[in-house]
Amino acid sequence: MKNTAVALAALAAAGLAHAQEVVKIGHSAAVTGPVAYFGKDTENGARMAIEALNARGVLIGGKKARFELLAEDDGGDPKQATNVAQKLVDARVNGVVGHETSGTTIPASKIYHQAGIPQISPSSTSPKYTQQGFNTAFRVVANDVQLGQALGRYAVKDMKALRVAVIDDRTAYGQGLAVEFAKGLKSQGAQVVAREFTHDKATDFNAILTKIRAAKPDLVFFGGMSAVAGPMLRQMKQLGFNARMMGGDGICSDEIHKLSGGAMADGQVFCAEAGGVDAAGRAALDRFRTDYKKRFGIDVQINAPYAYDAVMTMADAMVKAGSSAPGKYLPLLAKTQYKGVTGPIAFDAKGDIRDGTITLYTFKGGKRTVLAVTK
Repeated sequence: MKNTAVALAALAAAGLAHAQEVVKIGHSAAVTGPVAYFGKDTENGARMAIEALNARGVLIGGKKARFELLAEDDGGDPKQATNVAQKLVDARVNGVVGHETSGTTIPASKIYHQAGIPQISPSSTSPKYTQQGFNTAFRVVANDVQLGQALGRYAVKDMKALRVAVIDDRTAYGQGLAVEFAKGLKSQGAQVVAREFTHDKATDFNAILTKIRAAKPDLVFFGGMSAVAGPMLRQMKQLGFNARMMGGDGICSDEIHKLSGGAMADGQVFCAEAGGVDAAGRAALDRFRTDYKKRFGIDVQINAPYAYDAVMTMADAMVKAGSSAPGKYLPLLAKTQYKGVTGPIAFDAKGDIRDGTITLYTFKGGKRTVLAVTK
């Protein structure tokens, strides 16, 4: 009798396992290196979505789905990103959230496209990503064209900056953003009085800052990440060069104050996040931030809610398609109308988010303070 009961239990367990579908979601970002705080942020956001889906008990095609996160570290390096992408393809993931930077997202996207696997970046802003003609490539944040134009308008109209120095770190992200910002700036009648370059591992900026200071700019725009912008601010202060700084979401983290060694003054730095919600959507985003801190013991950096929404948008498309097979749910993903914690998500023909918002910030007491949400 006992053996019979054991056998029946084993059969029941086997039947349950057979009825359950495992859905693998890949995530890739830099979780080591100078921008690891950004990469861990998106990984945490994706993990929260996976946990929420499993707690909810999602059915796909009549089967209970169990979601798994396959998290990989691309180190912020394009070559490592392609290796990671191939690893995720070989693992037969059903979809990918990532990568973090444009420089890693763009080369990896070719590998996902060749495998027919949908990819949603929660943070990459280079227009080139969605200009490749890949029907598998999507993003849930505004791109650098939108970001650059918004920053250019704000610099001239609100900050009254007419003489601007522009620096970029020569990455796909930094250079692309600087180019679009310069276009936005010129369209508002302002002038680029100095144009300099550095790299994303640089620590010494005295030479370029000395040249820029001689041009007497009202504002310094930096296309790059906080890991470079922070030390740059410290050296600006050492040189007695107290110009304001502006940048994109790469510098739009509270980490910049720490990285500047406390040299960043209140109201000195202005930045824009590719995303944001209006007053009507603020309660849902605030709840997410509270839940995130409760789960991980730290505050959201920037893109965790976008990674969360990327996973949820994929899962929603799978449910509607009745299948987690990439080729089956991809058409539904392209046509999605999903209400996320970051606002409505719908993609245009290229895979860019429709009506992407921009949130402008400054810093007070080392913390981000919202200035405006715009489009």
